[in-house]
Amino acid sequence: MHFFAFGSSSVFSSGYAPGYAKLNKRGGAGGWSPLDSDHYQWLQVNLGSRKQVTAVATQGRYSSSDWTTRYRLLYSDTGRNWKPYHQDGNIWAFTGNSNTESVVRHDLQHAVVAQYLRIIPLDWSEEGRIGLRIEIYGCSYWADVMNFDGQGVISYRFKMKKMKILKDVITLKFKTAESEGVIVHGEGQQGDYITLELRRGRLVLQINLGSNQHGSILGHTLVTSGSLLDDHHWHTVVIERYRRNVNFTLDQHTQHFRTNGEFDHLDLDYELSFGGMPYSGKPVSGDRRNFKGCMESINYNGDNITDLVRRKKLDTSGFRNLTFSCADSHTFAVFFNATSFLQLPGRREHSTVSVGFQFRTWNPSGLLIFSSLADGMLEISLNAGKVAAHVSVGQHPTSRVDVASGVGLNDGEWHDVHFLAKENFVMLTIDGDEASVVRANTPIHITTGGTYHFGGYFLRTQASPSQRSFQGCMQLIQVDDQPADLTAVEQGILGAFENVSLDMCAIVDRCMPNHCEHGGNCTQTWDQFSCSCDGTGYTGATCHTSVYEQSCEAYKHLGRASDVYWIDPDGSGPLDPFRVICNMTEENVWTTVMNNLPAQTPVTGSSRERRTVLQLNYSATTGQMTAVTGNAEYCEQRVAYACRMSRLLNTPDGTPYTWWVGRGGEKHFYWGGSSHGIQKCACGIERNCTDPKYHCNCDADQKQWREDSGLLVYKDHLPVSQVAVGDTNRPGSEAKLTVGPLRCQGDRSYWNAASFNTPSSYLHFSTFQGETSADISFYFKTSAPYGVFLENLGNTDFIRLELKSPTMISFSFDVGNGPEELAVRSPAPLNDDQWHRVSAERNVKEAVLKLDQQYRQVQPAPAQGHTRLELYSQLYKGFGFLWGCAAGGQRGFLGCIRSLKMNGVTLDLEERAAVTPGVKPGCSGHCTSFGMYCRNGGKCVEKYNGYACDCSGTAYEGAFCTKDVGGFFEAGTLVKYSLTPEPVPVAASHAVDRTEVSEWQGPDTNLTQEELVFSFSTSSTPSILVYVSSKTHDYMAIVLQLNGTLQLRYDLGGLSEPFAIDLDQRNLANGQPHSVNISRADRDVRVQLDHYPPVSYTLPQASDVQFNLVKALFLGKVYETGQIDPVLIQRYNTPGFVGCLSRVQFNSIAPLKAALRSRVSAPVSHQGKLVESNCGASPLTIPPMSAATDPWHLEGGAGFPFNEERVIPDGVNRNSAIIGGIIAVVIFTILCTLVFLIRYMFRHKGTYHTNEAKAGESSDSPDTAIIGTEPNFTETIDESKKEWFI
Repeated sequence: MHFFAFGSSSVFSSGYAPGYAKLNKRGGAGGWSPLDSDHYQWLQVNLGSRKQVTAVATQGRYSSSDWTTRYRLLYSDTGRNWKPYHQDGNIWAFTGNSNTESVVRHDLQHAVVAQYLRIIPLDWSEEGRIGLRIEIYGCSYWADVMNFDGQGVISYRFKMKKMKILKDVITLKFKTAESEGVIVHGEGQQGDYITLELRRGRLVLQINLGSNQHGSILGHTLVTSGSLLDDHHWHTVVIERYRRNVNFTLDQHTQHFRTNGEFDHLDLDYELSFGGMPYSGKPVSGDRRNFKGCMESINYNGDNITDLVRRKKLDTSGFRNLTFSCADSHTFAVFFNATSFLQLPGRREHSTVSVGFQFRTWNPSGLLIFSSLADGMLEISLNAGKVAAHVSVGQHPTSRVDVASGVGLNDGEWHDVHFLAKENFVMLTIDGDEASVVRANTPIHITTGGTYHFGGYFLRTQASPSQRSFQGCMQLIQVDDQPADLTAVEQGILGAFENVSLDMCAIVDRCMPNHCEHGGNCTQTWDQFSCSCDGTGYTGATCHTSVYEQSCEAYKHLGRASDVYWIDPDGSGPLDPFRVICNMTEENVWTTVMNNLPAQTPVTGSSRERRTVLQLNYSATTGQMTAVTGNAEYCEQRVAYACRMSRLLNTPDGTPYTWWVGRGGEKHFYWGGSSHGIQKCACGIERNCTDPKYHCNCDADQKQWREDSGLLVYKDHLPVSQVAVGDTNRPGSEAKLTVGPLRCQGDRSYWNAASFNTPSSYLHFSTFQGETSADISFYFKTSAPYGVFLENLGNTDFIRLELKSPTMISFSFDVGNGPEELAVRSPAPLNDDQWHRVSAERNVKEAVLKLDQQYRQVQPAPAQGHTRLELYSQLYKGFGFLWGCAAGGQRGFLGCIRSLKMNGVTLDLEERAAVTPGVKPGCSGHCTSFGMYCRNGGKCVEKYNGYACDCSGTAYEGAFCTKDVGGFFEAGTLVKYSLTPEPVPVAASHAVDRTEVSEWQGPDTNLTQEELVFSFSTSSTPSILVYVSSKTHDYMAIVLQLNGTLQLRYDLGGLSEPFAIDLDQRNLANGQPHSVNISRADRDVRVQLDHYPPVSYTLPQASDVQFNLVKALFLGKVYETGQIDPVLIQRYNTPGFVGCLSRVQFNSIAPLKAALRSRVSAPVSHQGKLVESNCGASPLTIPPMSAATDPWHLEGGAGFPFNEERVIPDGVNRNSAIIGGIIAVVIFTILCTLVFLIRYMFRHKGTYHTNEAKAGESSDSPDTAIIGTEPNFTETIDESKKEWFI
């Protein structure tokens, strides 16, 4: 570059001229220095023609104390209308020098094309002044340029009249000062079209590859990119389409999408137009503007359109004056920041104010104009997106005028403002719209002051504006109906300014590209953007993190019960959350997705030639259900075909009449109960079809109703999306189809784990991809005090997660701004060999580290800095990603890691661990973390992929042993549990399952302590609730007295009368559930009723403390031989307990649960009708999580998309049981009264006599004989027997 190619704002002296500012040169004073070292100085280079610039290097002034430490780079085609270099969404500030001789070079992240470059020093040497020597690196650039005048259109005619195009590539560059205009358009008579146009400064691409006239296929696709494109700077566009897949690139930002519809070809007629539409287009009705501005390097499918135009190979007759150069912009923009102002002169002592300008900003408020009048003030400002003008003259209230117009004017677009005020008249016009004109007819007299401040006013005067500054751009400024000469202002000839950038609009759209993920709404101010995540199901600064768990399995391990939940299988991935039914059983967790096909849907009028196709729609998308089935261990879907003279698969050798379509869109010719690929039904597999000649019941073509049903279990084919039925058109032919919901069990990704057994063991994964937004989450458990979980390196960038100490997790990274570290501390040690959850997220707004969903550390990203994380090595875990150790040899991780997700994708730890030395797939010891969820004495049982709660030793059942088991007792109903079962003969002992024996085998024969827990509800008195008998006189009983109070009776011997304790004075026979907890240790008895404080009692000293030879436990009523307290029998045993008992447990025995879940070997029996019900259960004392704090809470009114079915456990509904019980009690009371009167008249007097059944001769006890011969008390007892229960 020659000496005169350099220019500058000023020169310290002739030896410091800009021509000496060449890298490594020592001419003159050794470089350039300006007259004043301030922020208004610049050094400029004219490259002679447009060049592609790729790098910039700087030095300080030779042998001096002058250098530049930080600078900005501007570029331009014409030496006007400058554009600042942007990087990572910001106006970039380059790091300069720290001495005079070292060279600092910056390779541009993206090359720029320009003829002029300008360097703006921001900071310089504290020891000297601004000093610069520079070098520009790049290459030559040439392109055909065309100027479009808004009238002419270039028509590219196809070689054939109609084109059926499978692949398109369109590339071009454009620049314009207009916000509207069609750039490319083509269409066909069949309705296909492609249009690229500017709308409100944004680029809009519309494609339609075909729609049908019925409306079932809609191909219209619209995608928007960019903003502020009316800045009269070059923008690059690339459109690549192959079939329905499209890459749409604007200035280095690429969007990938698929067009709507089902067609692949773009059918165009005659031509493709550039610069406008030669006739009215079909995508949108109404006129569209043609493009006005410049284009260059236009290419379509390999043809250089601009070159063809230059060689006059294309029709350009629509142009008035076609030129191959780009006209300069006639606007002069002014860029304001929070400390800027521009002062312009106007007419003094005049009676009229007339000002006009255009502005653009993101801020909702700011000062646009302020002027001091001779006796008052004028303020035009932006308030809440509206332009407001305020005029005040003098002190009188009637001499004030306030007008406002417009709405949402802080949208970043150019808006035109014109304000006129004269005697008794004020008018404000926005964007030249007559509808926006606001007039005020107020008696005021204006005398101008002669000075106007634009964009800021910081003087402390008596009349001051309500706002002080403005951040944004202005152009086309007029004062007193005359354009302002801003070139003279720049030269210091006219007006004044401070901290203003002239001939440049550096507004940045921080919402483009939109960093708000998952549909989050982006809003912005001048300095930053924010995301509103309301209604998205995601949270965080960029709506990146899902608020829902990944599966029903995850909800179970949070202690959640069966219900409807939102799940998000891929977390931060592209799949939206969706609702499923979660059924938590003791063994498995089931996920259910409903469909909209009613059960027993009739199908008629179908034939093999014209089948009836039933389409199934689910409450989840195909992608969402694929995620469920892909992660599940097992899936099933029930199908049933009820038929009468309607063949199904036409077995054994015929072509099927009916088939179904699965997930992949393939037809399947097997039915439920058969394996995939085998053309049979369930009866054909089991060989029990109605007609053995066929493999399906329906294929026998019989006139009687038949059915073929079963489960489809090959999960790669599920769910069923269509069923095509083809044999219901014959006379008498009928069919009914049922397709059940998709049910899946388990979550493989949740338990996918690896164990790291040595400090040097690790797992390799591919490089972590997360330039602007990324997340990592996993569970770990260890007994080691420290270890690196993950490390991934770049040239300078890196990311690392590690356990730094027994109580601290660290997340460190560097994206080019220097190392950053977040640390979260736990109050308890993390090396406790229990599972802990870690999640780390980094985006352009912040970095977040969370531990166990409780402890959280957030670090905001710097306002100006690098945002892209660039890594190259593999990820190591243990993560070019190392998992489990660090690439630099730091201390490795020892322990287990599971459920590793990165950017919503689960990494298969087990698959990689199976082939990696020092790492083993899977991990044991889940009960240490999740055993607390097994309640009420349930035992945690280890499983390979989790745990289960064993409720066999409790009075509860369910996934967490929290579902109480209870029953409704009618009058006369009793349950007897033998506490001294018969010895099992040696020969028979091998036939009895030892686990079954251990479940019912009772406590020791003699007891010195016992614990009894149960709950009940009743409205009837008196009654015996629980009675424990013995082979002696000893017994224990809980009775409900006539007045509804509860009494505990103990007779352990040594006393003349049983020891009775009245537990409470309240009437507990009030129909409400009550809980009872009684425990005894020797003489100490402790009783707790409901949720009142426990009360202690003591047996008398004369009482024995040993409960001798316990025999049986009765519920509801006593039917016993031997010594029995006659008071109990006479007062409480007739007619027996009527009501509900629940969760009854005596020591380790759950008698009521055993009766309702009895097996052959259990020593339990019952008499009368026992209906399962939990109506005797006490209500919860701890309220559930509130809706406000429960992210999984579903509003009561929220409807499921389709036929939602709540999974109700087996048994009778509580309300139904109560109503039935009341009715039964009334009827039974009447019957009992009649029976009592009859028997009273004919009763026999005397003591209790025993006439046992004949089987008693060989029994050890009368009870054994009775229970052995009549286990369910279904036969009447010998008439000679005189019962205690009458």
